[in-house]
Amino acid sequence: MFLLLPPFILRQRWLLVFLAFLSVPTFAAMPAVATVSLDELRPGQRGQVWTVFRGTEPEPFDVEVTGVVRNALGPGKSLIVCQLTDPRVQNMGAVAGMSGSPLYIDGKLAGALSYQIQRFETVRYAGFTPAADLAEVRDKPDLTPAKIRVNPVTAHNPASADNSVNSTYTPLQPAFTLSGLSPAVVDLIAPHFAAFGLNATALGGSTLAAASVATASTPTAPLRAGSAIAVALATGDITIAGTGTVSRVDGRRITAFGHPMLALGDVELPLCAAEIVTILPSNLTSVKIANTGAIIGMITQDRLSAVSGTLGPGPAMTAVEVTVSPTSPTSRTLRFQVARHTQLTPALIAAGLTQAIVGSNDGALAQGFRITSNIAFSPTQTLTARTLHAGPQAFAQGLNQFVRSLAQDLQNPYVKIFPSSLRFTVEALTAHPAVNIDVFQLSRATVRAGETITATLAWRNFQGDAHREIITLSIDPNWAGKTLEIILAPGPALDDLTGRPAVIAAATLRSFDAYLAAMRDDRPRDGLCLAIVEKSALFSDETTSTPEIPGSIERIARGADEARFQKRDAVLPLLERHILPGKLVNVMIRRPLRVVD
Repeated sequence: MFLLLPPFILRQRWLLVFLAFLSVPTFAAMPAVATVSLDELRPGQRGQVWTVFRGTEPEPFDVEVTGVVRNALGPGKSLIVCQLTDPRVQNMGAVAGMSGSPLYIDGKLAGALSYQIQRFETVRYAGFTPAADLAEVRDKPDLTPAKIRVNPVTAHNPASADNSVNSTYTPLQPAFTLSGLSPAVVDLIAPHFAAFGLNATALGGSTLAAASVATASTPTAPLRAGSAIAVALATGDITIAGTGTVSRVDGRRITAFGHPMLALGDVELPLCAAEIVTILPSNLTSVKIANTGAIIGMITQDRLSAVSGTLGPGPAMTAVEVTVSPTSPTSRTLRFQVARHTQLTPALIAAGLTQAIVGSNDGALAQGFRITSNIAFSPTQTLTARTLHAGPQAFAQGLNQFVRSLAQDLQNPYVKIFPSSLRFTVEALTAHPAVNIDVFQLSRATVRAGETITATLAWRNFQGDAHREIITLSIDPNWAGKTLEIILAPGPALDDLTGRPAVIAAATLRSFDAYLAAMRDDRPRDGLCLAIVEKSALFSDETTSTPEIPGSIERIARGADEARFQKRDAVLPLLERHILPGKLVNVMIRRPLRVVD
């Protein structure tokens, strides 16, 4: 029996249906993906692989199944081997950026293009991750941010290995691009990324606006299996992303790449739209050149068999702003956001800061510059530091130390927290800050308690101009009978002599606020510290040190908590001055001083 409705009602119903269709986002629920199991595959079967050759529209190319290599990547992790019979692909082989391109046989998903079989081969083959392994990654539960734990061991991607004669299956690398970084900066920062298996190339670009934020966005074309996507590590004026291909779409859930990106496990990384500019064929490794587009979701799994995530809002990221103020009135600012990952974040931030300093046409920094950094964890929890650098070349040479120092500032063992923002101001100096010490001389090596002595400091600036300074030091009457020492050294060196650890162990502190307070307690990093010190055995409670406490108290305290309470030999400053501020000096001078009645 059919119900006949008046034309007016029909028109209204069709209008509602049409409006409802327009309101459905491009990642609306889709039919279940039919798959082919490994046992169903036979040599000689023909299939099609879908990928983007140019633009955003996927196209098919033909392959022929050669066979299945069982347990190729480990127990239960097999590879489907196919010959690339399409003339277009036979000439270039499997391409970096095709990672994840879905393989269909008889209309069913069999796997995803993922592994290079050989280089310089006369007939092109490729390895495909089976559909069941893709589903395994897709179905892994996503952890909430508070439950994500980052392995302190540096992640390693086998794709980074130099397999010039492939003796193993090599994952096709995503087409990593560094947009907004000059080639010189890419060369400087490459070793830091290589530790994570990220072999970056400066080829590629970004259509992301500098002020883009991690919000939900809809790609210009419907995202489907075979579409190009990018997984970003940084977005904005500096964009660092790996481009690959979508393997399957299950409603709002997407699975891609067919192999790990950086093998980081549980992650929160921006998922971006991508546009393929072209493919560069090569007998060694062909690669796609891509533009990274708007954020359209979040990758939550970076596993052996694939990456997987959800379309919609992007992850929380840390905003970075670098303002360079040269001697001219015009300043320039870089703005970008970086993914929150304990090991990766410092290198990502350093890349943007290095670009601001090294990768521009501004030569005003050649005389040296001061970097003021402000790290904000919350409105009341901040870290501020100032460092001097003797020009861009000196900064580049000390980049490793800068990254290590930044990593220490960002990491803490007390709470799961990342900075909400980092702001750097780079101020050009009018004169080169480096100086050389010619003379440091005391008026007397033996002095009576209550008297004064003078220290003469002679130094030359970068151009060789001579300078002299006389420093008067008062001798406290309570120092009578002591054999002391006068030390002239940079602040960090004196920190080390006074027993301040270079890395603060988690067990020595009890809260994140105590950690921030300890990080703020550094001596100045410019100029020199002139200190009168005595040798002592320091007993430390967290970061507070007490000299020469009674042994009974020490035994009781260390028995209660040996990790928290420590004893070590160090020097105890009795008087301290900061001299030559705004200068860079690398010297340590020690002079004995005896105080008599």
